[in-house]
Amino acid sequence: MQNIGYYNGKTGPIEEITVPMNDRACYFGDGVYDATCALNHVPMHFEDHLNRIYRSAKMIGIEIPMEKEEMRRTLQNLVDQVESDSTMLYWQVTRGVGMRGHDFSSVQGAPSVWAFVKPVQMRDPYGSYRCITVEDKRYYFCNIKTINLLPAVLANEEARLAGCDEAIFHRGDRVTECSHSNVHMIRNGVLYTAPCDELILPGITRKHILAICERVGVPVLEKPFTVSEMMDADEVFFSSSSALTSRVTEIDGKPVGGRDEATFARIRDAYQEEMKRECGL
Repeated sequence: MQNIGYYNGKTGPIEEITVPMNDRACYFGDGVYDATCALNHVPMHFEDHLNRIYRSAKMIGIEIPMEKEEMRRTLQNLVDQVESDSTMLYWQVTRGVGMRGHDFSSVQGAPSVWAFVKPVQMRDPYGSYRCITVEDKRYYFCNIKTINLLPAVLANEEARLAGCDEAIFHRGDRVTECSHSNVHMIRNGVLYTAPCDELILPGITRKHILAICERVGVPVLEKPFTVSEMMDADEVFFSSSSALTSRVTEIDGKPVGGRDEATFARIRDAYQEEMKRECGL
């Protein structure tokens, strides 16, 4: 198949899968999701992503109607059916179906499980990327991977219209994360990344980058940093399952970084090697 969609046990081409109008995703964005890329039909960091969606669901009171191993098998089966060696695997769980009402008592039956797999072109890890900064006006549930993504969608569109690749959020002067990735900086050979509080999503790629830094001898500080500190950093990059480690060379039309490519390259290259080993490449 060229792509595949899934909704509560029904599968088919994405364009042919339908969902009930009364699924709470439609009215409230009442659900959680996760996503990763699959290379050579191997979902990257699959265990971490599975753990995160169960953790996210628990934080908003959704009991996923599949044991983790069943979900793993179901998602892997979808990945295996798509005829591409580079795909995006996306899945979400919503509270379920029921007449529109804010309270949960309107839900009838079990939570709903959605998924799709489609070919994807991953970012070039050796490229350079442009960003803008955007005031972070989101709520305080950023650590939960919910499907409420309107602020991120608007910020990403603002970046696109500016001819940029990503939008970097900040609350006041504190940098938080990007519209769909985490952001990091390197200063004096040290990797700085925002702490995992309610203002950022604990990214899976971020987690593996920190482990890599420990292995290759790059010190890490998980502490807030400011927009002005980022603009004066030796290097800036963002990370996600599809962005991998993407080096930033311009923010708000001004050049940034370019002073410690060697440290960034150690992190990038080690991550590339880890990814290739995991996916059998």
